[in-house]
Amino acid sequence: MADLLYDLLLPSGTTPDASLLEYLTTLASQPLSSLESSEPQALAHSSHALLLSLQSLSKKSHKQIIESATHHASLRTTLPALAASTAELRNALPRLDSEAVRFATTYNRDSDNDVLARRKKALLLSRNVERLVDVLELPPLLSSSISTAPVNYSSALDLNGHIRRLHSLYPKSPLVTSISAEADDVMRNMAANLILSLKAPGLKLPAALRTISWLRRVLPDLEAVATAPTNNGSKSSDARERALGAVLLVCRLATLMTMLEALEPLRELADQEKARQKAIGSGNAWSGGQQTERYLKRYIEIFREQSFAIVNMFLKLFPTTTAVATDGPAATTGSDDPLEPIPSALATFPLYLVDMLLETLRVYLPTVKDQGARDSLLTQVLYCAGSLERLGGDFGLFLASLDVGPEAEEEWVEVVKRHKALAGRLESIVGEQKKG
Repeated sequence: MADLLYDLLLPSGTTPDASLLEYLTTLASQPLSSLESSEPQALAHSSHALLLSLQSLSKKSHKQIIESATHHASLRTTLPALAASTAELRNALPRLDSEAVRFATTYNRDSDNDVLARRKKALLLSRNVERLVDVLELPPLLSSSISTAPVNYSSALDLNGHIRRLHSLYPKSPLVTSISAEADDVMRNMAANLILSLKAPGLKLPAALRTISWLRRVLPDLEAVATAPTNNGSKSSDARERALGAVLLVCRLATLMTMLEALEPLRELADQEKARQKAIGSGNAWSGGQQTERYLKRYIEIFREQSFAIVNMFLKLFPTTTAVATDGPAATTGSDDPLEPIPSALATFPLYLVDMLLETLRVYLPTVKDQGARDSLLTQVLYCAGSLERLGGDFGLFLASLDVGPEAEEEWVEVVKRHKALAGRLESIVGEQKKG
């Protein structure tokens, strides 16, 4: 029944509405009288209720409804734009895939790429920046250790050894090579400072021993930088010891000459007395010579102290070099060079010192005419000879040939006799004290 009514009310071909069919079914089930009496009222009541609901909904949600309508109106332009963008994205996906494949192939870890190499170096640098800073701080630290008081040469040598080990481990590194070059410059300055310290007037044996030991550690490194290392290590070591010995003697000789140059005022007075003696003539009596005596006494005193200290210091610091020098001909057996080994500097150094003393005595001693003063000076010279005699540098025989006056030979004989007699008495006293 409801279907027939639906077909009469609506044209054919339309889709059936479930709510309409339900309402038509309800109408068909009711009597005709109820349709005429109660149904219009029910429809009016439902219509009024729906109107009230629509009014309430519009009052509460009119803004949302207006916005929704606005957005629905914009869909006419938004949807075509979205469709165009979607089509463009769909067309771009193959190109994106090909570019991704190219990037993965180009920047693969196993491929050789300059960009990747630079990035790897940058990452390696960032991970090791603290170590690089420590390495870069080595030359300034080395320089400050020898230039800032208190000077710490031992720490400087340890730092230099560490730098040289780094250079041996990484010989092709430009950074390590530059740091090694800076360290070599600092070590040259250190060697120069150590050599200058050997000229100190009050240099004692312990200080000289420390200085020579530091130089022994510095010189091999400087030699390795200057020239290729030799295969014969012992020969290089012997040459280095001889060079150090020569440096020590030269420095101490410079100190001795400085101390003797401090006697310049006394020497000028002695020269003036010598000039006056020449002006008076040899035939006239000469009673001067007091200033010359003062000069010679002070000269011999300084010479005795410093010459003994220099030779003794050399023998203590370089016993091996001295032994090699004394073994001269025997040591040359089996050597290709007949001039090897080069003798120690000590072989000729005492002769140079003695020649200095004898020349001074030859020039100024004839000016002293007082016999007591001359005997005192000659005795002082004999003590000086005896002092060097204990170190193997006795020059007593040279004194007999010293031309210091017409009666020099007899004078020397008397002085030597008194000196030996005094030495004998001293030995007897010392022997009695030992026995007691």
